Amino acid sequence: MEEIIYLNGELITRSQAKLSPFDHGFLYGCGIFETMRSYDGSIFRLDRHLARLQHGVEALNIAHKLTAFDLEKACHDVLKANSLINARLRLTVTAGEGDMIPNPDTCRGITIFIAAQKLVPPPPESYQQGYAAILSSYRRNSQSPLSRLKSTSYLENFLARQEARSAGVNEVVLLNEKGFVTEGSSTNIFLADGDMLITPSTESGALPGITRQAVLELAQTMGIMPIVRQVELSELLRANEAFLTSSTIEIMPLTRLDAKPIGSGKPGPMTQRLISSYQKLVAEETQSRR
Repeated sequence: MEEIIYLNGELITRSQAKLSPFDHGFLYGCGIFETMRSYDGSIFRLDRHLARLQHGVEALNIAHKLTAFDLEKACHDVLKANSLINARLRLTVTAGEGDMIPNPDTCRGITIFIAAQKLVPPPPESYQQGYAAILSSYRRNSQSPLSRLKSTSYLENFLARQEARSAGVNEVVLLNEKGFVTEGSSTNIFLADGDMLITPSTESGALPGITRQAVLELAQTMGIMPIVRQVELSELLRANEAFLTSSTIEIMPLTRLDAKPIGSGKPGPMTQRLISSYQKLVAEETQSRR
């Protein structure tokens, strides 16, 4: 069966999809997107993803054009149309078709695109061994509005991800212009120091991740002290343990950086506790929404 997508209010086959070459999402990267994960047909924290998307489209001054669309229903419609229950969803909103000059006032309507594909999560051994990362040569600009938006202007992340692939590792660690840790190319970063769980602040240039927020909330219920602040690279290197988060990989131990072990070089006890608690949280929240 051909993949079914949602485009501007309609469910159509992938081969039927047409986008204007003058779409400002294509020409200038003027768009916002969300990557989500569904479990047994229920999308985890869809409301949080849509709230973050709303914040993004408000920053682009196109939020008023979204009011006619029911994005929650559209996401579930795409899942059902493709007979998917455990899936990766991508929701993209761009400024739409406009003139060839970078003037958003020329855009006559927005573009809304939703696709879903079967999710193939990392194998169990990845969580047992943890990910290896390198330090990226690219720097995140903490003063740029893009650092706090999940923008389709994704070239910096794309290039950083290429560095990881070239080095034969799973992820990169991005620093900001001041040398503080921000995030990975598609993940948030956490490190453990005693009973404290530390993650870079959004002011450092980190994206306010949905899984990141869930982990911070979980830590408080587990007697772990969550701390959000600037993080020195040296802190990460000498941490007892570290891990990465995203909607698709959930919580992934980070065990090596630039070929050096973090802590023991194996997934740490706090990480393992949080993985278990996160899985329980997902089960509780997704079952309650069926």
